[in-house]
Amino acid sequence: MGKRGRAAALLATLLALVACGRQAPAPAAPAVADKAFWADEQRWRAQRKQALLAADGWTSLVGLHWLELKEHYIGSGPGSGIRLAVGPARMALVSRVDGQVFLTPEPGASLSVDGTPLQRRTRMYSDHDATPSVIDFDGGKGKLSLIERGGRYALRVKHADAPTRLGFAGLHYWPTADSWRIRGRFVPNAPGKTLPIVDIIGVTTASPNAGVLEFERDGKRFRLQAIGEPGGPLFVVFADRSSGRGSYPAGRFLDVPAPSADGSVVLDFNRAYNPPCAFTPFATCPLPPPENRLDLAVEAGEKTYAAAH
Repeated sequence: MGKRGRAAALLATLLALVACGRQAPAPAAPAVADKAFWADEQRWRAQRKQALLAADGWTSLVGLHWLELKEHYIGSGPGSGIRLAVGPARMALVSRVDGQVFLTPEPGASLSVDGTPLQRRTRMYSDHDATPSVIDFDGGKGKLSLIERGGRYALRVKHADAPTRLGFAGLHYWPTADSWRIRGRFVPNAPGKTLPIVDIIGVTTASPNAGVLEFERDGKRFRLQAIGEPGGPLFVVFADRSSGRGSYPAGRFLDVPAPSADGSVVLDFNRAYNPPCAFTPFATCPLPPPENRLDLAVEAGEKTYAAAH
């Protein structure tokens, strides 16, 4: 073949390649189901962030003060037995009487409950009571509540201007993947069974243990003990091979919808999320029980918080 023949052949080849390139179909758009799945995951993430950043969300914590004496004067002033990070210099007297906790406001302290000014001694109900007390201060930006852990009481203090809230560093996730939305099986426990859960301050709580969640991943079967009541939604505290290697070292949480009548469940690890302790030192988070430490790297859901304390 002469030079002209080779040139013509080369030109024909190039034109054919260009034509093929023009005719190549564009990448297929995600299926409707995939779009719906993606949108649902993004909606969940937005709600998660909104809850964290609420004026009284977990990022608003500014203090956790244990009531070690029968009486404590509380306030932000230097003379207070319990010195608060924010609030009136002299806020109130907190006293313990026969296993109950009372708060008496200091003269001039502007405190309120549900918008009603608090002017006299009142009983404080803890987070273990049916209606926990929440006392507002600083025009409602600050909130004082009572928690009980292992028979001990502590004052939990929140404020809308908490540095952890105003300096929130955002949430980071592994890429959303449908493969981490796993169908599993719920195996119920005998009614009344409990699971000992130890929290980060060393208190053990007997939590209702509705049953076991079984699922498969990479050809292996795994089991997670679930907290909750029979027939209701379930809560899981777990650790895995990614804990401390991309995800929060102390483990993560997972909410699981109530099992179907046939025992089938869906575990969406894309929604595995960090406990409050990832964002503040003033929380008392449950730790994963030994049964829930997976020999599996769950590289899905929330990663370690970038501004961890």
